Amino acid sequence: MSKETNQQDDIELEDDELTTDQHSDYQPADRFDASAVHHLSGMYKNWFLDYASYVILERAVPHIEDGLKPVQRRILHSMKRMDDGRYNKVANIVGHTMQFHPHGDASIGDALVQMGQKDLLIDTQGNWGNILTGDRAAAPRYIEARLSKFALDVVFNPKTTDWQLSYDGRNKEPITLPAKFPLLLTQGAEGIAVGLSSKILPHNLNEICQAAIHYLKGEPFTLYPDFPTGGSIDVEKYNDGQRGGTLKVRAKIEKLDNKTLVIKEIPFSKTTTTLIDSILKAIDKGKIKARKVDDNTAAEVEIQVHLSPGISSDKTIDALYAFSDCEINISPNCCVIEDNKPVFLTVSDVLRHSVDSTMGLLRKELEIRRNELLEQLFFASLEKIFIEERIYKDKKFEEAKDIDAAVAHVDDRLEPFKPHFIREVTRDDILRLLEIKMHRILKFNKDKANDFIVRTKAEIKEIDHDLAHMTDVTINWFEFIQTKYGKEHPRLTEIRSFDTIEATKVVEANEKLYINRQEGFVGTGLKKDEFVCNCSDIDDIIIFYRDGKYKIIRVADKIFVGKNVIHVQVFKKNDKRTTYNVVYKDGKSGIYFIKRFNVTNFTRDKEYDLTQGKPNSRIVYFTANPNGEAEVIKITLEPDPSKPRQNIFIEKDFSDIMIKSRSAKGNIVSKKPIHRIGLKSHGHSTLGGRKVWFDPDVNRINYEEHGRYLGEFNDDDSILVVLDNGEFYITDFDANNHYDDNIQIIEKWDDAKVWTAVLFDADNQNYPYVKRFTMEAMKKKQNYLGENPNNKLVLLTEVAYPRLLLTFGGNDSSRPSQEIDVEEFIAVKGFKAKGKRLTTWEIDKIEELEPTRQPVVAQDDEPEEDTNDDEEEENLDPDAGKSQQQVIDEITGQLSLFNDEELAPK
Repeated sequence: MSKETNQQDDIELEDDELTTDQHSDYQPADRFDASAVHHLSGMYKNWFLDYASYVILERAVPHIEDGLKPVQRRILHSMKRMDDGRYNKVANIVGHTMQFHPHGDASIGDALVQMGQKDLLIDTQGNWGNILTGDRAAAPRYIEARLSKFALDVVFNPKTTDWQLSYDGRNKEPITLPAKFPLLLTQGAEGIAVGLSSKILPHNLNEICQAAIHYLKGEPFTLYPDFPTGGSIDVEKYNDGQRGGTLKVRAKIEKLDNKTLVIKEIPFSKTTTTLIDSILKAIDKGKIKARKVDDNTAAEVEIQVHLSPGISSDKTIDALYAFSDCEINISPNCCVIEDNKPVFLTVSDVLRHSVDSTMGLLRKELEIRRNELLEQLFFASLEKIFIEERIYKDKKFEEAKDIDAAVAHVDDRLEPFKPHFIREVTRDDILRLLEIKMHRILKFNKDKANDFIVRTKAEIKEIDHDLAHMTDVTINWFEFIQTKYGKEHPRLTEIRSFDTIEATKVVEANEKLYINRQEGFVGTGLKKDEFVCNCSDIDDIIIFYRDGKYKIIRVADKIFVGKNVIHVQVFKKNDKRTTYNVVYKDGKSGIYFIKRFNVTNFTRDKEYDLTQGKPNSRIVYFTANPNGEAEVIKITLEPDPSKPRQNIFIEKDFSDIMIKSRSAKGNIVSKKPIHRIGLKSHGHSTLGGRKVWFDPDVNRINYEEHGRYLGEFNDDDSILVVLDNGEFYITDFDANNHYDDNIQIIEKWDDAKVWTAVLFDADNQNYPYVKRFTMEAMKKKQNYLGENPNNKLVLLTEVAYPRLLLTFGGNDSSRPSQEIDVEEFIAVKGFKAKGKRLTTWEIDKIEELEPTRQPVVAQDDEPEEDTNDDEEEENLDPDAGKSQQQVIDEITGQLSLFNDEELAPK
C-alpha cells in the first residue's frame, strides 16, 4: 500500500467516525440529498481491521517467543542459509531476504543496519554508520555482514523450528526462531502500528543472565535498561518497563575547567547532532550562557561547551539538563505479540516467559538428541547381531527368491533377540541391514561395537539425568552464555537518582524587567522606563501596591498591572527566607499595625491582601528582605498642640516581631496618626544560619533534609570536600553545586581542625610517613598526599590525639608491634609537608587505635609554624618511640659493630 493511499484512508476514516450499523440510519439531510448517498457497508470496518491486524502482527510489533519482528527474523533466516563462515555483501543478504519479505529492499536494508549497530546478532565489516553521531551506513554494496557466534549459539536449530510457507509459497520460513535467550530485552524494540505502539528498552546481557538465574532459583530479581550510548538513568518510575512508566535519562557532563564543560555520553535515542541543536536553541533563547559549542566526537562522544565569562559551570550543568536534550524522559511500552495478538506486559513478564521458553527448547533438544541416540543404539545392536550371528551367511538367506523372502528370513532369525530391543524391528530396519556393504562386514570389530554401545548408553543416561533436572540445565546454560559473552557487554549506563531541577532556579537572566509607574505597565519591552532587575522569560514577578494588595504574574513583554506600585521583584516559589517587613494603616479604625510575613504558595494572577481588607487601608512602610533581615525603624508621630511635651518618637525593631502568614493582623504600632517612618539602622537576619544536608545519592547539597546533615551555615561558612585520591577543596553552600563521585569526607569547614594522614611515600621507597596539618581554604583542588600520584593513603583521621599500631611483616615479622602517639611524634605542619617517617622496617599493616585522651577545651595555642614545608622531616631510627634502654637491650653485643652512619638497617 503506497504512502498516498495510507494518507487518503486516514482522512476518510477521520471523517467517517460512525460504526457500520449507524451508517444505515444516518441521514445527512442538512448537506446532501439522502438518495445520492452510496453506503459502503462494512468495507471500512473490515478492510481497516485487516490492515491494522496485518501491521500489528507482521510489521511493527515483536513476537515474545524470539523477540524479533518478521523482517528481522527473515534476515537472520536468510543469513543462516547463506552462512559459510565468511562475510557476505549486505546487498546480497538483502536480495536473498526478498524471497521471504514482500516489502522491498529499503525496509530490509534499514532493519539489517539497525541490527548490525546493536552489535549482538550480526558481525559487521565496513562503515555501518554511527549511533553516536547519527551518520548513516555506507551503501549495501560496500558493507558486509555475517552471523555472530552468539547468534549461532542461541538462535538457530532447524530441528526445533516450526516452519511455514513464505508469502509466494516457493520457500519455507520459520514462524519463530528457537531463540534460547531473551533477545527482546537484550536488543530492545520499537515500533508504531495502527492504534498502538511498542517501545522496549535494551538491557544488559550479564544482568539478563543473572536475572534468569535468580528466577530459576525462585529468587527475586530486577532489570533496568542499559544503553549503548552510556549516560545515566533514574529508574524510580521505570515501573518494570510497563506502559505508563517513565525513565529519566541524562548525558554525562564533566568539567574540563571552570570555563569549559565536556559532554562525554549522551542520552539514548539522541545523537550528538540533535543534542547540539537543542543546546544551541537554548543558547539562542538566552537560557544558557555559552560562547560556542564544539563537536569533537570520534570513537567516543566529546562535545565541548565553552561558557561565557563569569558564568557558573555548576549552574550551567543544571541548565543543560533543564533546557536541552541532556536530560530526557523515555516512556517504555512493553507491547509484544503473544498467541497471535498484542499484549502489554512488564519486563519481568518477558524475562520469565523467555526463560521458560528457553527451558522448553533445551528440553526439546535433549529429547531429540535422546531419540537420535536411541536409534543409533538400536541399529548398532541390530547390526551387531546381524553380523555376529552371520545371518547374511545363512543358506536360506542366500537361497531367498526375492527381497521379501530375505526380509522374512532375517526377521525370523532376529525373533529371539526382539525382547531386548528398545522398539519393534520394522521392515525398513531390515532393509537397512541388507544395505550394509561387505567391506564394512569384513572390518567389523566386536570390541569397537561394544564400546560404542556403552558410550551411547552412558550419554543417554546423562540426558535422562538432565531431563530430570531441567532447572539446573537451564541455569548452566545462562551461566555458559554469561561466561562466554559477558565480558564483551559491560554495563555502560549508570543507575543513580536524579535531583529535580527547577528551571526557574537555573535559567540565566536573559531579560531585563522595567516598570512605567505613571501608566501602570511592567515588562521586558519597556526599554526606556525604570529598570527593576534582571530576569528570565520564564520567571514570575510579585507586585505590591500602596493599598496592601499584591499578586504574582508571569513575566511578559508588556503587561498592565495598575498604578500605585510600591514594590516589584522576581518571585521565587517556596522561598521561606524572603521576609516582608510592613507597617500599614487600617482603613476602618485608623490604627497602625506592624507585621512580618513570607509568601510561599500562590495562585498566579490572583489578588491577595496583606492588610485586613478594609477600604482606605494603605501601606506606610515596606521592605523586602531576601535573608530575613530585621531593621530598626524610627516612627515620628503627628504632634499634638495640646501636649507640647509629648514624646512623638517611637523606635521599633522588626526582630521583635514574629514572622507569620500574610493574613495575620500584626501588632499595633500606634493608635495615633504617624507623620513619617524612617530607617534607623539596618538589621541582621533573624532566621539564623541555613541548615544544609548532603544527599549522597545525587551528590548534591539541599535544604530539604535529604541525606546527611552537614550543619547550619552562615554567609561566611564553607563546605570542605576531601576526595579519595587526596585532593581537597572548599565550596560555598549553593544548592546548584555539583560534587565528585569519589568523595571521602564532606563537612562544614573548620580552619582550626587538625588532620592526621598516614601514607606510603613513593618518592622514598614507599616508606610509611605520618603528617599532621590543617586544610587550607582554597576553591582550587589541592592534594595533601603530595605531587607523586603513586603515593598511597593508609588512613586519614580528625582525632585530636591519634595513636597508631605498627605491625611488621616479611623479614621483620618477628619484631613486636609498635605503638606511636602521633601528637607527640610530630608537630602540626602545612599540608604540603612531606611528614615524618614512621619506620624503615617492613610494614605488614598500620592501624589506628582508640585515643587515650581527649581535648578538654579548645586549644588557644597556635600550632608550631613550619618554616620549610617542602623539606622532609625524617626519623632514621626504626625504633622511634622506644626508650633508649629498650633499643640497647635489643641490640646488646652488636652496637659496637656499627658506626653512627650505619645504625639504620639496610
